[in-house]
Amino acid sequence: MRDETMSLITRLRQNVIKTGLRKINASYSRISLDDICTRLGLESRERAEGVVAKAIRDEVIDAVIDYKTMSMRSKDNVNTYTTAEPANAYHNRIEFCLNIYSGAIRAMRFPDATEDEANTEARRKRLKEEQELAKTLEEDEEDLEEDF
Repeated sequence: MRDETMSLITRLRQNVIKTGLRKINASYSRISLDDICTRLGLESRERAEGVVAKAIRDEVIDAVIDYKTMSMRSKDNVNTYTTAEPANAYHNRIEFCLNIYSGAIRAMRFPDATEDEANTEARRKRLKEEQELAKTLEEDEEDLEEDF
């Protein structure tokens, strides 16, 4: 039980460090590893360097370590809303919904010919069965009347 708790605490600490590093990356275009060490509460600059390197490798942050100045330099973050990508995605979704709507309207307007034929056949069969049933009922009534 104690080992599970310790691994949970370790994972939680790593997630807190990654989240802090993401916020630092978003806030600063350049920050020294010593400052990262201080802000995240890490033991040493080497530990901060390792955490930053792993975060870059895992694509948690988009940055570069400058070994000459021992700092982390954030790459420019492109605002995706200034590009055409969101508008294209929105257009594709609307087009998909309109195609579904048009197909549903067409399906309601013009029933399939095969369904009409099947319905007509079923109706004819049902009518024939009803006529046969009515005929047998009439014959049974006539037989009962003759017996009395």
